[in-house]
Amino acid sequence: MRALLDQALQAHQIELHQIKALASIDLKRDEPALIELAEQLGLKMMYYSSQQLATYQAQLSHHSQIAFERTGCYGVAESAALALAEELAKAPAKLLIRRQKYAQATLALASAA
Repeated sequence: MRALLDQALQAHQIELHQIKALASIDLKRDEPALIELAEQLGLKMMYYSSQQLATYQAQLSHHSQIAFERTGCYGVAESAALALAEELAKAPAKLLIRRQKYAQATLALASAA
């Protein structure tokens, strides 16, 4: 997963030190790859419920019916990125990197608007 993150950051000219924490849906709380990535980077891993993530539906670049059926949320990566950015900044957030789908994972990045 580290290689995927590095690739996405490089493609968008974002430095790794700008990443303050990682986030996902609470259903992934025991996901070894997420836990390992957070430990490798020395970052806090935050989890949000599908109800919390659903509040970001209007801001998503893509609405996945499959994700909704599995999680109750139309876009986990973007919603989790937005939720985390808002929590850290205590302000509205915007997507910096829209949903990037890879075979092993999907990621997105957000910051304060």
